[in-house]
Amino acid sequence: MKISWYPGHMHKAKKELIKTLSSVQAVVEVVDARAPAASTNPLLQELAADKPKLKIMNKADLADRQLTHCWKEYFNSQSKQSCLVTELDKQNISQQIVDALERLSPNANGHIDVSQTCLIVGIPNVGKSTLINAIAGRKAAKTGNEPAVTKGQQRIKLDQHWTLIDSPGMMWPRLEDQRAALCLALTGAIRQTALDIEEIGWLSAELLMEIDANAVLDRYQITEAPESTEQLMEAIGVHVGARNKGGSLNWHKTAEALLNDYRSGKLGRISLEAPPA
Repeated sequence: MKISWYPGHMHKAKKELIKTLSSVQAVVEVVDARAPAASTNPLLQELAADKPKLKIMNKADLADRQLTHCWKEYFNSQSKQSCLVTELDKQNISQQIVDALERLSPNANGHIDVSQTCLIVGIPNVGKSTLINAIAGRKAAKTGNEPAVTKGQQRIKLDQHWTLIDSPGMMWPRLEDQRAALCLALTGAIRQTALDIEEIGWLSAELLMEIDANAVLDRYQITEAPESTEQLMEAIGVHVGARNKGGSLNWHKTAEALLNDYRSGKLGRISLEAPPA
């Protein structure tokens, strides 16, 4: 199975992005702290190569602390780029963003005296809308557990100098790296109805066992490491009670349980990627 998702409204969002980028002074990209590379949009790297960039690693409360620290150092080491890490508590995030943007601005010496605009972007379901609401101090953006909730651009005043332009979550046309695509499916960036849940569940089980087998075995009270993915999924299904009316195992519910447990943090703080050496 090849994982892919690029609905029609995202093509429109791409055209709006290209138009907006010409008029902004900086770009803020929200990525998932569990998969910072997979959730970085390569289109943005191509279209905004000359713009200062602020990476915001969101959902850090669900990610491995040490790997998040390593990712932050990695992003901060890149030219014309800075990084912030956010968890559930987003207090003072607006001022943190302003401070970071002022440090990144090429014409700033500690403070900016002219009006500046920055574009905030992110792939679906990285928590950008929740972040926008924390920045605005009100419900300025719709939020939801399903990706692609935000549909149009809006402007939010950060302070007397900086204005933030929000944009819909946007993917890119081809997911060439299928391991990264699996990370996106596992974190919920790809709409569930666009996936074969059973197959994604099996692939996710294999990936999570590769990264942190103890977390998986402990969560589902599996005393001996299964010899196959089928045995693992059977053990998970039995533990969560995923049965059909006749008593047979319901593979769909088993896969959903695994995906939901990972996304909610019930498996623990598991990051899916490490930064380049």
